Amino acid sequence: MDLRGDLSGLLSSHPTAPLLSLHHFEAVEPLFPGMDRHGSVLHIMKAANVDQSRMVQQSICYVRASNWTFSVSWGYSAHVYENIFPRSYLKLPIETFHPWLRGSFPFYMFNTRRVSRNPCEIPHWFFFDSIEQVNGGVVTSYTRKFIRNMTSCSFSGNISADPLASIRVFSPKTPKEVRSSHLISSHEYFSFTSGWGKGE
Repeated sequence: MDLRGDLSGLLSSHPTAPLLSLHHFEAVEPLFPGMDRHGSVLHIMKAANVDQSRMVQQSICYVRASNWTFSVSWGYSAHVYENIFPRSYLKLPIETFHPWLRGSFPFYMFNTRRVSRNPCEIPHWFFFDSIEQVNGGVVTSYTRKFIRNMTSCSFSGNISADPLASIRVFSPKTPKEVRSSHLISSHEYFSFTSGWGKGE
């Protein structure tokens, strides 16, 4: 796939399929904030070396008591929305990137959603920090690298996610036969300040 710029929006909403290949890597920004391209590749490989079949596969969790939606791209990022969104919306990549050829249309072979400035639509971003193998599974940790710099969603009953600093995701161990087929079932468990939520 030929893209330019910031790929975080695409990698955070990757379809349930093997990780796509990227061309012209020199034309994209580092995959993680605060790292160069080489360091970013080494960092994301920490997760890939543990379970390649799960890489950037999307899991979604709802915490309705807070009106939060969690969307985790395994081994890459976690988004927290101060609103409840359907899976069909969250599966659309945020268009943080640009097409390789600006004059051609359509720009992409998939649907996207534009970057929003609405606090009820823009997520809090957390990026992959570490991975740990535990009994029966794997725990990945995601940390906030920058603040959102906007007000909280004003819908009635919504709670600000600003205090969240990190998210931990427990993933059951993937059987070897499933790893080889690239068909995985998403049953992650999300740990954060308010407790536990089960991924869908």
